[in-house]
Amino acid sequence: MDESQGQTASGLREDIERHARLGADIVNEIGKVLVGQEMMVSRLLTGLLSGGHVLLEGVPGLAKTLTVRCLAETIDTGFSRIQFTPDMLPADVIG
Repeated sequence: MDESQGQTASGLREDIERHARLGADIVNEIGKVLVGQEMMVSRLLTGLLSGGHVLLEGVPGLAKTLTVRCLAETIDTGFSRIQFTPDMLPADVIG
């Protein structure tokens, strides 16, 4: 490995460690409000970091809205919620 590859690997390692700490900080911040939904939070972060979308479904009372609201506040971004109905079409959501 030459010098430039060593610096690149070192810089990459630092970036990974910094992002891992940031992810842990986000999980800890959400954990101050939400208890018992670690898998949901983990999957939300995976969707967020991969640039994808996440659709949360479940029975009432699982703290879906609270979780997303906490995540939005933690990363300082916007939040909106859509209540689905049986007659809703994709165009109703994405325009």
